[in-house]
Amino acid sequence: MDEMEVPTLFLCPVSLQLMRDPVTVCTGITYDRENIERWLFSCKNSRTCPVTRQSLSHTDLTPNHTLQRLIQAWCIHNAWLGLETFSSPKPTIDQTEIVKLLLEAKMFPEKQLKCLSRLQYIAFESESNKICLQSAGAIDFLASTMMINSAVTSEAAIEVMFHLHPSESQLKNLMSNEGVQFVESLLHVLKLGKCQSRGYATVLLKSVFKVAGPTQLNNVTIELFGEIIRVLRDQISPEASKAALKLLVELCSWGRNKVKAVKSGGVLVLIDLLLNVSERRACELMLIALDKLCGCAEGRAELVNHGAGVAVVSKKILRVSQAASDRGVKILTSICRHSATPRVLDEMLLFGAVSKLCLVLQVEGCFKAKERAREALKLHSMVWRNSTCIPVPLLASYP
Repeated sequence: MDEMEVPTLFLCPVSLQLMRDPVTVCTGITYDRENIERWLFSCKNSRTCPVTRQSLSHTDLTPNHTLQRLIQAWCIHNAWLGLETFSSPKPTIDQTEIVKLLLEAKMFPEKQLKCLSRLQYIAFESESNKICLQSAGAIDFLASTMMINSAVTSEAAIEVMFHLHPSESQLKNLMSNEGVQFVESLLHVLKLGKCQSRGYATVLLKSVFKVAGPTQLNNVTIELFGEIIRVLRDQISPEASKAALKLLVELCSWGRNKVKAVKSGGVLVLIDLLLNVSERRACELMLIALDKLCGCAEGRAELVNHGAGVAVVSKKILRVSQAASDRGVKILTSICRHSATPRVLDEMLLFGAVSKLCLVLQVEGCFKAKERAREALKLHSMVWRNSTCIPVPLLASYP
């Protein structure tokens, strides 16, 4: 149906779609509930009206019953256009109902799965319901459910928590009170859960370690690194893979975590993934993670001993993005500084790494990357400068 056929009054001023559940904010503007809740709660614009840009004194949404009846009547009158009538919106959930539901689940463990199913249904209904669930203590309930129950119940609890998007303060509270047990419960799902649950657990772990303290970050077990690497290897979903990569980058900035990640097969998996990756951001994250792992001798050894290690890093330079090129150059420079055996230097020539470093000096780019490339080329100029593997036009830029 052409939007011009719909009375302007019936359209949400944000999305220009037919309103199904009109509600009015304190500035007097009426919106569709789903759209305004997404604006207020998901987009973190909780203090402005989308149309007037006025500050909101509160975020209460008042149902516009008159407009709702007019829209229903109009849809019925124009049914011949193929319009579908829709039922009146359900009232928003009451916090006391949620508290009662949580209390019942705590008192009767055999009802927990049914309770979790109900909580999921409530969360999916609206963004305001998610806020209400959080206020009623659902996050703490879900965390305790994950820690003391079977795999099936834990997976159900993780799914609900994932969709509630716990705030930083809620996650900090969890980590300060029950950090070890909570991480252990997520690890258990990573090891034994279904693919979707493992994806949810990975995203939650990324959020959890973002607010963790130095002691918790330094004491991550090699077992957990093994499961993070397995999520990457299995390619559960783009979201899970990106969460795993960001988690790997964050954790490998602490203590001996990069060594644990290398021992868990991190370098080998990242190289294999880089061989086939096409999405820009994913490639950048993989190179950032690989750079972190090459910050230790074990990581560099794994890279140079892999048949495609040097070649795949070289290939990504100047072909993906500036950020990817900078990381690629940094990895090659690290190899030149610390792992430059005769075999490695020959491979860098044959696989085009030296040519790429020369090319980096010729094109517009990051000053730091140019400095690193210049340093790497100077370190081994006696071996590389007169090689026939370097194209003649690039020799002019050799430092």
